[in-house]
Amino acid sequence: MAVSITHLNGRPASTEDLAPLAFAGFAHFTAMQVRDRAVRGLDLHLARLRSASHELFGAHLPEERLREHLLAALSAAPADVSLTCFITSRPGEFVAPDGGAELDVLVKVTDPADPPLGPLSLDLVEHERHLPTVKHVGEVSKTLYLRRAHARGFDDAAFVDRSGRLSEATIWNLAFWDGNSVIWPKAAVLPGVTMQILSRRLHALGVAQRTRPVRPEDLTERLAAVVLNSWTPAVPVARIGEHRLGDGSEIVRLLHRAYETEPIMRVQALSTS
Repeated sequence: MAVSITHLNGRPASTEDLAPLAFAGFAHFTAMQVRDRAVRGLDLHLARLRSASHELFGAHLPEERLREHLLAALSAAPADVSLTCFITSRPGEFVAPDGGAELDVLVKVTDPADPPLGPLSLDLVEHERHLPTVKHVGEVSKTLYLRRAHARGFDDAAFVDRSGRLSEATIWNLAFWDGNSVIWPKAAVLPGVTMQILSRRLHALGVAQRTRPVRPEDLTERLAAVVLNSWTPAVPVARIGEHRLGDGSEIVRLLHRAYETEPIMRVQALSTS
């Protein structure tokens, strides 16, 4: 049976609770894979929720309360699941708050993710996300460009900004490999939690990393590429647009190995951590 658990502010959500949120677009979230009720990069997920709340609402919830809401949902779920934590505010969209905003936490628990194996082909489209450093819900372009990519015979889409620099893919960060260094695209991107985990683990392993502009003309077989998100630290990419890339097996192995060195953190209250 498929897992489907939704909590609002620490209790099972009713239809009446969810109705006002059905098409609401003023919220942010983080998504994680939970295994044995533990998460890699839990500190980064909580930091993301805190900073995005400040960006959108000018306030944030205490970490203890967030942990309590995560625990409440996980206590009703199997040990291995996907978990998405949304934060929204009252009043909702198109209304200016009279005083401080009241923040609500919606936690959704579903089946564990089953990422693609790749190698993937990515359509190359010009697009820049609004508020790129916030993982917010107003992202119609992600699905639009994914579907257009499929119609054009690609698996997904990668974005290039107005300056001609690659940034990210629809629901993925991008990383490249030149045989010596992991290259992170220099552009306005969402700093994904998996990306942050890899960055600190690669540093600890002594693997060279660079952040530099990557342009379509740089995409040759001298570079390998992967996409990564909360589902997986690396899926190989064979082609971006009409540009064929090099074999990604080396960077896939490297990033998976680096990711596995990240300590697993149990989701628990601060008083017991």
